[in-house]
This record gives sequence, C-alpha cells and structure tokens, in this order.
Amino acid sequence: MDFGVVLQTNPPASRTVQLAQLAEAHGFSHAWTFDSHLLWEEPYVIYSAILAATRRITVGPFVTNPATRDWTVTASVFATLNEMYGNRTICGIGRGDSAVRVTNGKPTSLKELRESIHVIRELANSRAVEYNGATLQFPWSRGSELDVWVAAYGPLALKLTGEVGDGFILQLADVDIAAWMIQVVRDAASNAGRDPDAIKFCVAAPMYIGEDRAHMRDQCRWFGGMVGNHVADIVAKYGGSGEVPEALTDYIAGRQGYDYNSHGKSDNDHVDFVPDEIVDRFCLLGTAEEHIAKLEQLRAIGVTQFAGYLQHDNKEETLRVYGETVIPALSEHITAKR
Repeated sequence: MDFGVVLQTNPPASRTVQLAQLAEAHGFSHAWTFDSHLLWEEPYVIYSAILAATRRITVGPFVTNPATRDWTVTASVFATLNEMYGNRTICGIGRGDSAVRVTNGKPTSLKELRESIHVIRELANSRAVEYNGATLQFPWSRGSELDVWVAAYGPLALKLTGEVGDGFILQLADVDIAAWMIQVVRDAASNAGRDPDAIKFCVAAPMYIGEDRAHMRDQCRWFGGMVGNHVADIVAKYGGSGEVPEALTDYIAGRQGYDYNSHGKSDNDHVDFVPDEIVDRFCLLGTAEEHIAKLEQLRAIGVTQFAGYLQHDNKEETLRVYGETVIPALSEHITAKR
C-alpha cells in the first residue's frame, strides 16, 4: 500500500512545502493538495517548489475540475512540471465542488468530465489529441507521463471512473462503503473491456494519531460535512432508490446547508449534523495500532493508496508515527538473508 498526504495551500506557502518535505522523509509517496483558487493559494505554483525541494514524492491536485481551468492549460502545467522534475506529477479530477460553487458555478456534466480526462491525459502524455475541431500536441513535450485519477461517489460517476480512470479517489474511509464503490468501479472496468486490476484505488480521509477521542472527532468532524456536500447531490438525484448505500446517505438528514468559507477547516461551524459514528467510520483516528488495523481492512478490499488529510492540530506527530510505525507495518517485508 502507498501513502499520500493531503494538504491545504494556506499561506505561507513555505509551510506547505515543509510538510511535503516532512511527508517524504517519513516515507509518504504522494503529496496532494486541495485545488480551490479563491479559498487557498494556487497549488500548481507550490507544486514546483515542492518538487524542487524533494527527490521522490509525487504531487497533484485532490482534486481539480474541468470548469475552472482550460483543459489544455492544465495539461501544459503537468507536462512542464514533468519536464522540469522528471514525471513526478499526478492528476486527481472530479466534477467540481468548492472551486466552482464559491464562484456561483455548478459541477460539470459527466460528459464534460469524460472529455476533459481524455484531453488532459493525451496532451500531458506527449500525445496528440482532437480538441475543438483541431489536432493539438505540445511540440516541446517528450516522454511526459501523467495518470488521471477520478474522484467519484454516485453510481454514474463510479461507472465513468471504471471506464476511463487510471485510478479511483474515494474521499471517505468507511470499509463497507469503500468495498461497494470499488466493486462498482471494477465491474464498470470489466464491462468496458478494461483490466480492473490495472486501476489504482485511493481512499482518502483525515488521519489523526492520538488518544483523546472527543478532541480528535472535533478536529475531524469537518470531513463529514465536506463529504455531505457530495452526498446531498447524490440524494437529490437518486433519492431513496437504493442506488447508494444507506450508510452513506442517512446522516445528512439534519444537514442545513454549508458555508464554503469554513470548507476543510477543523473549526467548521456548519457540521454539527455529523454524528460521532460517522466521524469514526469516515476517518482514521486513535493509536497507531487502530490505524494499522483499519488500513489492513482497506487493503484487503483492494485499496492501493491511503491519502491522509492533515487539517488538524497534530500534523507533525501524526506524520512521525506513520513514518515510524504505520507505514512500515503495511509495507512489504524483505529479509536480507533467507
């Protein structure tokens, strides 16, 4: 299992770079960031600084969208970073949440998402692509490599992920829900003639190492509110049709709206509707042993990467314990002599 860290690009940018360096030092393979240009600083500029300050870690948005950036510009950024730093980028993409809603926009259609994935991936892999009636290619790009991982919750988005995604991003760590969604993606891949085993499966959730359960829950309750935004869209579309597990939809009954000014923040005051049970199910909280036990369950259902959010007050200690205890426990053990 690989491990990523999910950061917000709050000023100073040097702090984001520092945390990415620390994550690499502790064995994390990926440094992801939010991509919401009004709420936080521009991530692609910061990726360049992270890549310059590290040697191995891969960077990318968690997640970008097809609406706020021209697709060819997005591809150009990735291809440029790859030329500068040696193919250490990855693209997480979805229909759009905070980046579009803050500007009074709305998520894109699945058709647009599908098309954008194709255009971004082809161009960023130094290949030609048909776009707006023309054949386009970066004449300066050679050997660039970019995987595109799709963030999804609803049945149709999960189907699209299985059909075109290099990876699947699920932003919650409930084992039962993750198992259901991974199977939907795998089935869609098989039905499309793809190899399901070629798809990477990334589960993302707040990770907090500690013993004060009440405090950890309060620090991570924001995550249930963030997930609730996506769930609310799904419920509006599918209602009680049974297309989505009740464990995912029931808790938003008390949701009274959402303030994006508090998006992704531990002091979010619009998430009182999120019960303790959901925080525990969606997040990884507690001792190293508790984290390892849940991660082993996730690995058993096919998860290939866990990406931990660090939007809380115990960042360095959580990274340290992961590096010294959790990551080694989930790594392949090789002996020097047999």
